[in-house]
Amino acid sequence: MNKIIFIASVLDPRNKFEYVEGALEELFGEEKGKKINVEVYAYMNSLFGEYLKKYSTESCPQSPSSSTSSNNTSNTPSGSVISASKIRTKLSLKKQKEDNGSGGAKSELDKYISEEQEPFSEEFDILSWWKTHAPRFPILSELARDVLEFIDY
Repeated sequence: MNKIIFIASVLDPRNKFEYVEGALEELFGEEKGKKINVEVYAYMNSLFGEYLKKYSTESCPQSPSSSTSSNNTSNTPSGSVISASKIRTKLSLKKQKEDNGSGGAKSELDKYISEEQEPFSEEFDILSWWKTHAPRFPILSELARDVLEFIDY
């Protein structure tokens, strides 16, 4: 079973795990639904861990054609160009780690899951929600963008 569809539902702030857990139990019965929910949660943590590695240690590629400075980029002493959004993401991650100890970035996922669900609305724009909340969830918003755009949510 491809768990990415369940991950997409968890990344919908109107649903989160409460909805997924209930839907799985309704579809597969209580025992099997809970088992699948545990697997989805583990897969979500694993996927988040991969994004955490990617975005907390990613170095920006050097590009000869983009060596000129603009409002959204900055040259490093080594000559590579870093976008403003990458700088903000890294600064936010660094601040989270300082505020919460070494596990601070991990708590980004836990913080999202523990917050109240958004009220249901047909006009809700999930990608706009993630864009708006990217400063609070810099790594999780990257994950959400990729998953939700991949499945055309």
